[in-house]
Amino acid sequence: MSASDYPWLGEVPLQWHTFLDTPPDDDDPESARVFVIPVPYDATTSFKAGARHGPAAIIDASRHLEDYDIELARDISEIGIHTTPQLQPQADGPQSMIASVRTAVRSAASHGKLPALLGGEHSITVGAVQALAEIHHDLSVLYIDAHADMRDSYQGTRWGHASVARRISEICPVVLVGVRSLSIEEMQHISAKGIPVQFWSPDSRDNLANAIALASAHLTGNIYISIDLDALDPSIMSAVGTPEPGGMLWYEILSLLRAVSRRSNIVGFDIVELSPAEGPNACTFAAAKLAYKLIGYATQNRGDF
Repeated sequence: MSASDYPWLGEVPLQWHTFLDTPPDDDDPESARVFVIPVPYDATTSFKAGARHGPAAIIDASRHLEDYDIELARDISEIGIHTTPQLQPQADGPQSMIASVRTAVRSAASHGKLPALLGGEHSITVGAVQALAEIHHDLSVLYIDAHADMRDSYQGTRWGHASVARRISEICPVVLVGVRSLSIEEMQHISAKGIPVQFWSPDSRDNLANAIALASAHLTGNIYISIDLDALDPSIMSAVGTPEPGGMLWYEILSLLRAVSRRSNIVGFDIVELSPAEGPNACTFAAAKLAYKLIGYATQNRGDF
């Protein structure tokens, strides 16, 4: 459907519920370089549920973003951003949902699109990484999260939100940044496997520099970026299901993303675990702006600008 299908409305403004509220006439999947894929899944959350409402909230907030980006000095939307229909949640377990995500991401990436997933809980990341690892054999993952997510299983499943980084590490190299909470089992596994982790320490003034150095040393040419919003300090991001004191601030995470985008080719990303009811509207707007900034960083070195 497009605006021309509603001639009786005249000049009445419409809301299209697409990223940036792009009208259907301008939301062309053929020419778009980016596919925003909403995944409203929230089945294995262990503290506070609500991440299933994150994708719709981010898309709604994105209509208030300015298309022009001051830092990049460009209108990022000119590359073409298509919002796909949301993926239908699967009720028979996280593996079915992961399979749906894998199919959607594989389809988008195989057509030359940059998949940008909006979650939903963190388990959806596994499907995206599975799909992109089939296409990019040198894939690695930058995993930004307050939690290590390295449990082999949790609450009866190996595919839930607490095991995502563990499952990814079985597919391709992963670099964890922003961690400030983990179990002894996870610490032992990280040490035994030599998995690179940057712990966000309250005693360090060099958290950001250390994170950039770790990413530069271990990430490959093609990378996927997964951002759990609880990596951010609750003072700017309280709307998450598993908040953790401390964390990254706005310009710190942008500096990290900008640095890795200059070194590696971002072939996809996700922003997950926004639980809108747990915080003010400013959190949802920040999540939308973070998605838009990451689209800008991901595409600036791909010949799109």
